[in-house]
Amino acid sequence: MGTKRNWLQRISLDRYFNYWVVLLIDTFVSVAATLIAFLGISYLTETVVPSSVLMLTAGVAVAASLVAFLVQGTYKIIIRYSTLKEVGRFAVACLIKEMVVVAYVSLMVRVVPDFGVHGFFYVVSDVILTLAALIVLRVMMLVAYDAMKSRIAANRRVKNVLIYGVDDKSVAMIMRLQNSTHYRILGCLTYGSKLRSYRVSEQQVYYFEDEEDLRQVATRLSIDGVLFPTAECAQGERDRLIRYCESQGIKVLVTPPVDEVVDGKIMRQMIREIKIEDLLGRAEININMNEIESALSGRTVLVTGAAGSIGSELCRQVAKFDVKRLILFDSAETPMHNIRLELEARFPELEFVPVVGDVRIRERVDMVYRVYQPSVVFHAAAYKHVPLMEENPCEAVLANVVGTRNVADLAVKYRVEKMVMISTDKAVNPTNIMGASKRLAEIYIQSLGLAIAEGKVEGATRFVTTRFGNVLGSNGSVIPRFREQIEKGGPVTVTHPEIIRYFMTIPEACRLVMEAATLGNGNEIFVFEMGEPVKIADLARRMIELAGLKVGEDIEIEYTGLRPGEKLYEEVLSTKENTIPTSNEKIHVAKVCQYDYSEVAEQITTLSALAAQVDVPATVRLMKQIVPEYKSQNSRFEQFDREIESGEQQERTA
Repeated sequence: MGTKRNWLQRISLDRYFNYWVVLLIDTFVSVAATLIAFLGISYLTETVVPSSVLMLTAGVAVAASLVAFLVQGTYKIIIRYSTLKEVGRFAVACLIKEMVVVAYVSLMVRVVPDFGVHGFFYVVSDVILTLAALIVLRVMMLVAYDAMKSRIAANRRVKNVLIYGVDDKSVAMIMRLQNSTHYRILGCLTYGSKLRSYRVSEQQVYYFEDEEDLRQVATRLSIDGVLFPTAECAQGERDRLIRYCESQGIKVLVTPPVDEVVDGKIMRQMIREIKIEDLLGRAEININMNEIESALSGRTVLVTGAAGSIGSELCRQVAKFDVKRLILFDSAETPMHNIRLELEARFPELEFVPVVGDVRIRERVDMVYRVYQPSVVFHAAAYKHVPLMEENPCEAVLANVVGTRNVADLAVKYRVEKMVMISTDKAVNPTNIMGASKRLAEIYIQSLGLAIAEGKVEGATRFVTTRFGNVLGSNGSVIPRFREQIEKGGPVTVTHPEIIRYFMTIPEACRLVMEAATLGNGNEIFVFEMGEPVKIADLARRMIELAGLKVGEDIEIEYTGLRPGEKLYEEVLSTKENTIPTSNEKIHVAKVCQYDYSEVAEQITTLSALAAQVDVPATVRLMKQIVPEYKSQNSRFEQFDREIESGEQQERTA
């Protein structure tokens, strides 16, 4: 018994019959049907048929069948996916065969005169028998396949699942998984009783209106999970069905998009349990692909910070637009190696140039521009972690401000067409070093662009800045940290029970960055519509529940207090009062103050020297002088704000 079970577990149903074998089997069945019809009519009419004629009939049947099946391609139909539509193709094949047979019968009359009288019955019998035999053969093969699949499923750990929904995506999901040896589909699940007792693609439709309905269905069918055909479908049920499933201990599964399917098949590991990223994501944003392709096709593109979360996704998306060359610039060796291998595997025809370098080193950046002559630059290189930069302000200035100045100045020197800088919502009314350093970078490149437009600085480069909030799953962000804490058994640490953040998926952010690059004429700061804010404490609870655990029983949530420089509430990037709309409803232009380039350049030079000397107090004081809206929160640098306010009061009194 054990040997039999092991054999069943090893057997694979993913393989297909060789279609030449199918052609031979179909031909054999067709010829057999012809001979049965021929002999049957001869017997009923008491017609004597010479053996030579019988052999000739068989030969004609072979030729006619091969011609018919080759013309119609019926032997290439994958049997396990056969539907009623295939019957029509077999019927046409039979008619083609009978055209040859009719010609043969007309010639046979000269050899067997009596045969012509019964030729009509012979042809009709041949058509009926051939079509019936082919259909019966297919049905028998399907029955045998299903029986084998059931036997294998019984000896493997197969998950019983319900497919959510009854639309085209759900039906397509049923078809894609109907032969899976890992998932057994037991029906479809919908909200409301409107479709109760209906069947969709041979699957029973079950319904739920509350948690008790789901519990009864799951108990009756022994359901292991509910499978959503897309993440968008799951988002629509995140506060109803998914919560019911979490409460009942039912797995919530989601399937990958089509471009994640390998060789037309979904692998077991690609159907996965739903993640918090799936629920926080939004419907796909429509972007102007033609404009982006026109802007990038045939050009050399440089991405700084190419090994980071945003930079690497930008590289993936840029690579799709038929660029001439893609230059990857980053100081992180191992991540750079990994993204290079990935891109070379996915886009073998595209030329990649990985450059290990630091944007703070002007000579290294100059070499990249001089040698490769990029036309478009996406500047994503930056330090981003708020608490870490609060402890290392001079490094934040050198990387985020001086590094940006190097990339921008050399873009002008080498006549780059457009430079797009990735900024952050933390640059709006900054409360920390990181946000202030990004605001300084914005000020520098915008003032440089305005100086070029006004003829004060020679150059042709157009500068565009893009701002957005937190991205889901980026390196070191809250979601991967919570996930790691949950895997370790907790506790999950949240800084404050009321802290909220705006989230966007990395691909979504990068698509908007590329579209903003095509919208910009120069010197704009584009801000993205970030959707609804998320309370981080609620996010932590939801992730614990999705892991099948209970807050307070299995895992605790601990509040650790706001970190240095951390805001309780992030700024809303896009409102009618602070932005101007664009042709994309998700992208707006920020209304910001404009600065004189010569004054800014002088201040940045001074700031750079102070940062290089690691003079923290002087560096932070100058940052606050250049960016007066920068007010520290929960930080040791709040004393500088008090000093500035005291000085201003003394000036007003004097």
